[in-house]
Amino acid sequence: MDQWVSAETGHVAARFERDLAALVAVSSPSGDAAAFEECAAVAIALAPEEASVERPACSSPDHAPDLLLRVVGSGDARLLLLGHLDTVHAHGSHRSLERTGDRWVGSGSVDMKGGDVLALAVLRALADRRTDFAEVALLLVGDEEWRTSPFVHVERFAGWDACLCFEAGQFADGEEGVVVKRKGAGTIRVRATGRAAHSGSAPDAGANALLALSAAAEAVAARHDPAGPDRLTAVPTVIRSGDAFNVVPDAGELLCDVRADSLAAIDTVADAIPGEVGGARLEAELLRRWPPMDSREATAGLLARAADATGRRILAGGRGGASDASHFAPAIALTVDGLGPRGGAAHNPEEHVFVDSVQPRAEVALAMAQAALGG
Repeated sequence: MDQWVSAETGHVAARFERDLAALVAVSSPSGDAAAFEECAAVAIALAPEEASVERPACSSPDHAPDLLLRVVGSGDARLLLLGHLDTVHAHGSHRSLERTGDRWVGSGSVDMKGGDVLALAVLRALADRRTDFAEVALLLVGDEEWRTSPFVHVERFAGWDACLCFEAGQFADGEEGVVVKRKGAGTIRVRATGRAAHSGSAPDAGANALLALSAAAEAVAARHDPAGPDRLTAVPTVIRSGDAFNVVPDAGELLCDVRADSLAAIDTVADAIPGEVGGARLEAELLRRWPPMDSREATAGLLARAADATGRRILAGGRGGASDASHFAPAIALTVDGLGPRGGAAHNPEEHVFVDSVQPRAEVALAMAQAALGG
């Protein structure tokens, strides 16, 4: 193993639990500006002293500014590290970090504060190698878990040499793996406008928004084809309609999660929703339209160099979940995701990081950063 990678991995492992506990201790659900400010303050405290602090505007309105930590060097390469500090966990269900057997359990631990801890560690390690790069920047956003606005940061970093995103790591055939392929993601919202009526004395005088939304959900589910050419998944996830048990509902909303290898396939799902059912009008819109990512070919050499530095195989893989790495991949050819620790139960009360994943994942992250800088 490369001597620098080995030495820095030891530093990461020695303080990982403490750093993760500090970040997880802050409940930071997406959209809570005050919570993000507190979490950002912890991240700044964990950053190297050499890092400058910027607060660029968040992509989502009414959110706190995002956090950008920059270390400037005297070399040529420019490397972007990427993560998010927001979680899906509400304050009332927040769980601070605790050790349970072979895992650290806590809200947002694997998605993705464990990855943020590794990204901060990589930034600290590279701060001592400033002759190797012109700039290394760590961008931590506060709206990744539920963003519907366009992502605003791509233009600033377009053309940089590499982007490393620290979403959770994974095993692939028993080897440490990274993510170089992701599906595109879309969130479809369907609004129904019907006509209210007494459900007992005059039900046929109404136009049932709930039934119309049910038909829309069936139309979406009928497009589900994970084994097809676009690996399309189309899943109705939330439906809301009706205010009283004895009234024909006159309005409602349906949300659907759609993922595919192409955005065109996602568009066909929205197009399949009828405009009217039983007299109730349906309007469909794409709230979120995240691009797919496929950097397998571009990153093959990068992964090979990183594998040489770790003395282990690093396998390229894919994942169905969305990530901000997908936004950068069209503008930065060497984009690699899945550099965080391994864990499980993301978005669930038992969300966790595997203790024994920290050392190998730190090795992979450090080696990937070194390889991206030409080392």
